[in-house]
Amino acid sequence: MSEPAQGTELWLEEFQAKLRWERNYSTHTVAGYASDIRQFSRWLDEQSIEPDQVRESEVQRYAAHLFRQGRSPRSIQRVLSALRGFYDHLVATHRLADNPANGVRAPRQPRTLPKVLDVDAVMRLLDSRPDGPLGYRDLAMFELLYSSGMRLSELVGLDCSDLDMAAGEVLVLGKGRVQRKLPVGRMALKALRGWLDVRAKMAKPEETALFVGQRGKRLSARNVQLRLRQFGCASGSDQALHPHLFRHSFASHLLESSGDLRAVQELLGHRRISTTQIYTHLDYQHLAQTYDSAHPRARRRN
Repeated sequence: MSEPAQGTELWLEEFQAKLRWERNYSTHTVAGYASDIRQFSRWLDEQSIEPDQVRESEVQRYAAHLFRQGRSPRSIQRVLSALRGFYDHLVATHRLADNPANGVRAPRQPRTLPKVLDVDAVMRLLDSRPDGPLGYRDLAMFELLYSSGMRLSELVGLDCSDLDMAAGEVLVLGKGRVQRKLPVGRMALKALRGWLDVRAKMAKPEETALFVGQRGKRLSARNVQLRLRQFGCASGSDQALHPHLFRHSFASHLLESSGDLRAVQELLGHRRISTTQIYTHLDYQHLAQTYDSAHPRARRRN
């Protein structure tokens, strides 16, 4: 497979710099956009289409090509978002007159409800006793994930200075580098106190991260995922555990008990309330299952 044309690569370097320094996009997002654009550039080369001769029909063909390859609608939408941003940059810098990706849409994403743990399952998981220094750290991380509903990236990005134990609050840096304060529950504070005593002996003197690994440096997102998976296996969970499962469970349980959709939106850091509304569908699903299993006139015959 050929490499992207030299001109495209120079344009891409400019675009990456713009995303990084003007838009404050994360390194991970910038790298993903660059990869998507390079793959599109290679496809254009295979089709003998010059980079500055791309029309909407070519972008539509490429989206169809990705769909035939088995890419999900969400993945294709991300590719199209990268292309729209890239071509917007080329229009703004007078390399192109129009953006050929503007009118192209990905196939409709089927609506799927997130999986959640029930309250009793969460209680059983988090009531375990810490085993050694890493056990104190893991319990503090998992309690904090469920207590606050924060994202994995927000968890591993925490510094000690972000945590206010006296106020029971934590300051997180979310998507788009937007900060928000989250409350920390009583049990999470207790677990954090246990971890902070241990952390003082594990962390490198110059390390600011709240959660560190055995070498005393900031813990990676991958390590958190692995530790949570191991934690689930060791505690006999019948569900594969991952950090977002705790976030979904936090949102569902809080909405079920409070009914305050706007508050849950703020805590999760969702820009649009429609993103948070999926948890109302989840709550209705729970109610429907309860009705079907309990109401005398709703029970289904075998």
